Parts: sequence; structure tokens; C-alpha cells
Amino acid sequence: MLLEQQPLVALFLTIAIGYLIGEINIKGFSLGVGAVLFVALAVGWFAPKSAPAPMVGTIGLALFLYAVGVQYGKQFFLGLTSAAGRRANVMALIGVLLSGLVSLLIVKTMGINLGYGLGLFAGSGTSTPTLQAAIATLGNDDPAVGYSVSYPFGVAGPILLLYLTYMFLKPKVDAGTGSGMELLEVVLRNSDLYGRTIGEVMGGLPAGAQIVALRRSHHNEPASPGLIVAEDDVVLVVAPTKEILVEASRHLGQLAHGRLVKDRSDLDYVRVFASRTVVVGRSIGDLELPSNKAAIIAHVRRGDTDIMPRPDLVLEFGDRVGLLANRGDFAGLRKFFGDSIKGTAEFSYISIGLGMAIGFLIGAIQLPIPGIGKLAIGLSGVLIVALILGNLRRTGSMNWTIPLSANLVLRNLGLTLFLAQVGMSSGPKFAATVAESGLLMLGLGAIVLLALVLPILILGLLVYRMPYDEVTGIVSGACGNPAILAYANKLAPTERPDIGYAMIFPGMTIVKILFVDIVPALL
Repeated sequence: MLLEQQPLVALFLTIAIGYLIGEINIKGFSLGVGAVLFVALAVGWFAPKSAPAPMVGTIGLALFLYAVGVQYGKQFFLGLTSAAGRRANVMALIGVLLSGLVSLLIVKTMGINLGYGLGLFAGSGTSTPTLQAAIATLGNDDPAVGYSVSYPFGVAGPILLLYLTYMFLKPKVDAGTGSGMELLEVVLRNSDLYGRTIGEVMGGLPAGAQIVALRRSHHNEPASPGLIVAEDDVVLVVAPTKEILVEASRHLGQLAHGRLVKDRSDLDYVRVFASRTVVVGRSIGDLELPSNKAAIIAHVRRGDTDIMPRPDLVLEFGDRVGLLANRGDFAGLRKFFGDSIKGTAEFSYISIGLGMAIGFLIGAIQLPIPGIGKLAIGLSGVLIVALILGNLRRTGSMNWTIPLSANLVLRNLGLTLFLAQVGMSSGPKFAATVAESGLLMLGLGAIVLLALVLPILILGLLVYRMPYDEVTGIVSGACGNPAILAYANKLAPTERPDIGYAMIFPGMTIVKILFVDIVPALL
């Protein structure tokens, strides 16, 4: 058979067909990358000898874990230190542990294989790293069978539950009216501010508002913190939303539309890519802009997100930096930042190689645990190291970050390779199990999923009375599948679902991995 004689043909054909099926959308629901697993199971059943070597799946999953950890490291540690973050992580932990206990209860009461039970746990939480850990711990592909059977509920179930809670509770979600960065010109009319510095004036503005430029005597100039303001000065204020700008204008004086923005002779706006290593990994406050006249960073856009510039904001490859400067300094500023779109895809292979090598070494360390024996955390070591490096961002001259576009490519490629390899290698066993007890396994997977999601919804919405968009982020992070996060963003188009996902997903992934590592030793 051709597929068995050419395993690479089988592998990439599986990936192509999987993504094609994953794009099929039925009333807002699609399998996405998860369809690769189901196609791989079919190919593995049809051509059992076409399965790639296990190392293909291991490398793929390691890339996925490293990319996720580096991107979400800062948010993860913030979630451990803030009160709201700790509460969110505890809620997610309760849901994950309950789903794990329910899966073990099913193993004991229903008499099903332990590998199938752990696969139900991993599939209901759509956690491919957990699946890999379960396979490695048990030394067989039994978890892949339970995973593939329960995975559809792991994706569709949380989406359905979020929809039902939204329709039942009808929460008011404030999506805001801002486009990322709003501008407003204001004439100073507040006598209490005369003679103060820009830095002192900004201290009295609402959170998120900044003064970036000033017009005086028919000339515009960047707003440096030490510049003293006077009556009739026109200031350019930027903020994430129009509501914040309105509040700031009431504090400062009167609106002055067009007086500063229309005059570009002294000061103009230019946007450049951060692509040079001398600026990437450094905070904005440490940069010395090469301009003959004063210049200021007024705006940073990272991926699809607009970020207000702060002195402690660390630039990353591919950031688009908006500056207010004299046109004569544009060339020097472009050269200083690099201004190459290639920066959106450039990163250090040295940092990735070192980071993953350290992660594999830590994962291989045998840790003695009383009553259980020696335990190695395996590939979760890669995730732990990546989270630490993602929080550090830079060590000396070594930049650990990966541009968002490149990060997504590495993450999705790794996940795709892993799903294809695992599915193709477990296809025959999956077909036999579904034929024997498919409906039963589907029902058990739904029960495990409810044990994961319902406690989070009850605690968040009914006990703590948290905002709906915040709870959707916790649910998305605990379940882990990006399709759930995408649907949460549709229901609640704010930044809270993304922030919640970033805080919860890495930690709960580690908890799930450790659960399937420890449970077989206890049983």
C-alpha cells in the first residue's frame, strides 16, 4: 500500500485533510486543528504501518509547550501573585481535579481500562500534553482512544455551556467603544495645573490616559515629563477608550479639535517595526532615541493588540512602534529600530535550543515522592522552563521572546505533528474500541466534562458574582482549547477572556500532566 510505503506522504496528507475538515463550520462550531486527530485515526486504521516514529509526536508537542510558555509566562506569574489571579487559578484547579476524580471513579465503577479513563480526562479537557504524558506513563496508546472519543465533547461542551449561561443570565458585557488608541486635543483651562510639569499633570489623569504632545506659540513638541505647562497650552491626550478621554478633558480644560494634529511642520507621526536586537528586549525607558529634535514613543501595537507605552514596557520582535518626531528624524529612527517586517518572524534559535534543552533535562530528573516512588515530570519540564523564560523576557544579551506570528506558527505546527502522529499510531485500537463501546465512552466523556466546567461556572457566576467575561476566560483556560476562547471572545468581546486564558492555561496544563503522571503510581 502506498501510504504504508511512504509514511511522510501519509503524514502530510493526513494534516492537509484534517485542516480541510476542521474548517467546516456548522452554526459557529468547527473542530479546527482537532480534526487532524480524527483524520489520523482513520488513516491509522486504514494503513496501520504508515504511523510516523514516536519522536515526531514528541518534538511536535515540545514545540507547542515551549511556544505557549514563552508567550504566557508573564501573565502566568501575575496570576500567581495577584488576589484575582489566585482566586481564578483555585477555581480552575477545583474543576480540573473534580474532572480527574470523576474519571477515576468511572474507571473503578465501570471497570474500564485505566488508560481509557485517563484519555477521557485528557480529551474532555482537550489537553494534548496530558495525552502525551498519559501515553508515556502507561507505555501504551490506550489513552489516545479515550481522548479521541471524548475530544468532541471537550470542544463543543464548554461552548454549549457558555452559550446556555449567556442566554439564561443575559449578562451585560461592556465591550467599550475604543479602537485601541483614541486621541483628543485639549486647551489647558484648569488654573490648578499652571506651572506644573507634564509628569505631575499626568499623575492626576484617569488610568490609561497619557499626554504625548504639546502645542505652544504655534509650534508642536513632544511632551517630556519635565516640561512645564501654562495657560492656553494645547495638549494631545491618548487613551484606550473615548470615555477615559472625556474624563481627562474635564480635568484639563476645553476641547481644541485640530489645532495640534493639523500642523505637521514640527511634529509628525511615523510607525516603525522593532526588528533590531539592540532595541528588542529592552524597556522603552532605557531607549535613547537618535533624533536631532525631541521625539517620543506614543503607541505600540503587538499582534492585534494596541498597548499604551510605559517606561517598563519591553519591546519584542515585530512590535510596531508609533513615534511623534520631526520629519527630518524619520530616517534615523527607522534605522535605529530596524523597521523590517522580517522582524515579525525572526527569533533566536539559540534561545529556543537552550530553553528546550534545559526543559528536557529538568523533565528527565527523577523526583522521589514518598508512597509513590520516583516521578519525572517529562515534557512539563519544557513548559515550566518556557514559563520562567517568558517571564524573564531577556537575560543579558539573550532574548527569550518569540514574535507572536512566529510563535503561532511554531505552536500550531507542533500541535499538528503531535495529533497526526498519535492518531495514526492508535487508529486500529480506536476503531475496535468505538465498535465495542463507543456510545458508552461518549457518555462518560460528557460526564467528565461537566465535572470540569460546571464547578467553575457555579463558583464564578453564582458564588463570587464575577463578571461574565472574566469567568469565560477561566473556563477557556481550564479547558484549554483555543476554539473555546475564540467563542468566549464572540460572546464577550473584551480583553478579559484572553487575560484569563493566559493566567489559567499554563498552570492547569501542568496540573493535568502531573495528575496522569501520579495516578497510575497510586493505583
